[in-house]
Amino acid sequence: MERYANKNGDSAVSTYEIGINYIYIGFKSGSTYEYTYASAGPVNIEKMKALARAGRGLNTFITKYVNNKYAQKIR
Repeated sequence: MERYANKNGDSAVSTYEIGINYIYIGFKSGSTYEYTYASAGPVNIEKMKALARAGRGLNTFITKYVNNKYAQKIR
């Protein structure tokens, strides 16, 4: 997992891992979720990948658009 840059300084996201058709998101709470093309849609996953790489806006996007659309909770 890569450390999320958190350029705004107030994100609940701490880490992420990008795959071809998925993204894992690690939260400061210790939970990690897998979001996939099948669970959240390709457009949302690609947006999440871009936000993760940019280090800004990922937590807000998850909260607004894909909150419960995860494929599984990893931990």
